[in-house]
Amino acid sequence: MRKLPALLGLAALLVGPSHAAGPSAVASMDRSLWPEPLNSPAAFDRASRAELLAFGHALAASEKLGDDDLRDELKLKQLDRGAVDHMRSIYWQRLTSNYQLAAAHCQPADAFCTRVTSEDDFKKTADHFTVAEGDRYTAWFKAAGDFHRTYLDELLRLASLFPQISSEVDTYSPRELSGNELPDRHFLLTFDDGPTRADGNTDKLLAVLRQRQLTATFFLLGAPLQARLQQTPAAQLAASYQGMCVGAHGWEHKSHSSWPEWQDSVERTIALVHDSLPGSYAPLFRPPYGQRRADSGPFFDAQGLRVVLWNIDSQDWSSKVDADQVKQRVLTLMLLWRRGVILFHDIHPKAQAAVPWLLDHTADSGVDWVDCHAFPGS
Repeated sequence: MRKLPALLGLAALLVGPSHAAGPSAVASMDRSLWPEPLNSPAAFDRASRAELLAFGHALAASEKLGDDDLRDELKLKQLDRGAVDHMRSIYWQRLTSNYQLAAAHCQPADAFCTRVTSEDDFKKTADHFTVAEGDRYTAWFKAAGDFHRTYLDELLRLASLFPQISSEVDTYSPRELSGNELPDRHFLLTFDDGPTRADGNTDKLLAVLRQRQLTATFFLLGAPLQARLQQTPAAQLAASYQGMCVGAHGWEHKSHSSWPEWQDSVERTIALVHDSLPGSYAPLFRPPYGQRRADSGPFFDAQGLRVVLWNIDSQDWSSKVDADQVKQRVLTLMLLWRRGVILFHDIHPKAQAAVPWLLDHTADSGVDWVDCHAFPGS
C-alpha cells in the first residue's frame, strides 16, 4: 500500500492524539426552550423545519465572512477555503432536501412552513430567517442561533482540515458509511471504546438497551476486550452482547494517519472480536477519531470490512458537556439531519441517561430506531 505524504502524519501529530481535530467549544442546546412536545410526526417536522432554518441562517452568515475572519472564527492557523466551500455545498443540498421532507405536509399558516422548490429558495428563506420579539418561539430562536453557529464551527473546522486530517465530516468513497444513507427519521445507535470491566458502564448500558428493547452497534477496542476476557469467560461475555452488533475499533485508540502498525491493529482486533463474540460479530470497522488513510479502502475491502463513521456526534466524551447537554444536543441534531448514525461511548456514563430520554422524547414522533442487523454491512 502506498504511503500518504508525510504531511498527513505530521498534521495529525500537531493537532494532538487525544482530541484529534475536536472543537474548542461544544454546541449544546436547552430543548426546554422549544415550547411544544415532539408528540406526533407533525410536531417533529415543525421542530425540524425550525432547526433547519436556524442552521441554514448560520451557514449563510458564514459565507459572508472573509478568509481571515473565518480562519479566526474556526480557530485555525490556516484555512482551506476550497474544502470549506465543498462541505458548504453538501450542507445546502442536505438542508434543502430535509426541509422539503419536513414541509411536505405543512400548511402555509403553520409555523416555519414556506414553499421551497429549489436550493436557492431554501438559501433565501434561511438567510432571512427570524422570529419576532415576543413570539412563543423567541427564546428558542435566540438559543438556536448560538447553538447552530457553534455547531457549524465544529463542522467547518473539520472540513478545512480534511483530508490532511481525516474525520467523519466527509467520506472517501461510497464504501464508507456515515449515516446519511439511512431513510428519513431512521437512526442507528453506536457506541465506541468498550468494553469496560465487569459491572462497569458497558454492562450498565447493555442493560438499558435490553430494557428498552433496542439494538446497537458496539465498536470494541482490542486491548480492553482482551482485558475483559481475562476477567469474564468468553461465553458469558458473548451472552452479554447477544442481540447486539459488534464491530472493531482497533487494538488501541490511536490515529491511523500516523501509526505504521494500523493494519495489524485492525486485523488483531477483528480476529479477537470474531473469535470471542461470534454471534454478535459484524464486519464493520470504525477508525479512532474517524481518522483513516485516504488509500486504506483496498485494505478494508480485502478484509471484507465496511468503514462506519457517523453524522451525529454526541460529544459525550467531552468534559465540556454534561449528560443533560448531551441528550439535548443529540435531539437537536436528530431534528436537523433527520437520519443518521449517532456516536456515543459506552465507557462513559452519559449515554445511560441520554438514550432513555431520547426514546421518551421521540416516542410518538415517527422516529425509527434502526435494528443494527439491518444496517448495511452488518
